[in-house]
Amino acid sequence: MPLPRFLDIEYCQTDDTVFPTAMSWSLEDGRLKTVVIAPDDSWISEDSDLGDVDLLYLEEQGVPVIELAQELHQDLPDQTVFTDGMDPDEILVDLIFTAVSMEPPFEVAPITELITTLDTDSLEDRRRQLLFDEGLEPTLSENGVYALLLLAREEGLLED
Repeated sequence: MPLPRFLDIEYCQTDDTVFPTAMSWSLEDGRLKTVVIAPDDSWISEDSDLGDVDLLYLEEQGVPVIELAQELHQDLPDQTVFTDGMDPDEILVDLIFTAVSMEPPFEVAPITELITTLDTDSLEDRRRQLLFDEGLEPTLSENGVYALLLLAREEGLLED
């Protein structure tokens, strides 16, 4: 049985915009990939107040959206990719692929569709506890994916 795949997206959300800033996903062998995302011009208007988001950093260090889309096509073809279900991940995935006129190669589903033995609140409490126990910053996408992998392992969905 193949390992379930997980994804988490960091994002900027203001009154007038929402867009992805970083993304992490797990691979078939359980390794993680993480990228900073260079924003597409269509995501930000000139007068947008982005709060504490460092746009220059994203533009200089981020992966262009077309490269990200191509990499996701290579890594996650025909997969169901599970998220924590707490963020607008499906909207963010659609933004990425719409910007490059491509269809996502995977389906996004909440972790509750994979782990059905716990309700949504219990799963979220356990995920947060795992982040705390491991000393992980909860806002980093790679930590979100790692916590989902730990949850899946606890539920017997991954081999040790």
